[in-house]
Amino acid sequence: MYFVHLLMAKKKRPTDTNILAKTIVDIATGEKQDEVEQDPIKAAAAALGRKGGLIGGKARAAALSPKKRSEIAKKAAAARWGSRE
Repeated sequence: MYFVHLLMAKKKRPTDTNILAKTIVDIATGEKQDEVEQDPIKAAAAALGRKGGLIGGKARAAALSPKKRSEIAKKAAAARWGSRE
C-alpha cells in the first residue's frame, strides 16, 4: 500500500561519488535492489491512523443533524469563496 512505502527508510548510500554512481546505475538497470528497512512501529501506527481516518468521516456525518451539516458546509464555503482578493 502507498502509505507503508512512505514509512520505509532507505539505507544510506555511499559518499564516494564513483561508488554512488555505480550503485545508482546498478539500481536503475535492475542488477541491484534498492535496500530499504521498515520500522514496524511506524507502519503499525500509520495503518491504524488510516483505518480510523477512513471510518471517521462517515461516523461524523451520521452523527450530525442535516441542519448542523448545512451550517458547517456554509461556513466552509464562506471561508473558501468569501473574501477573494
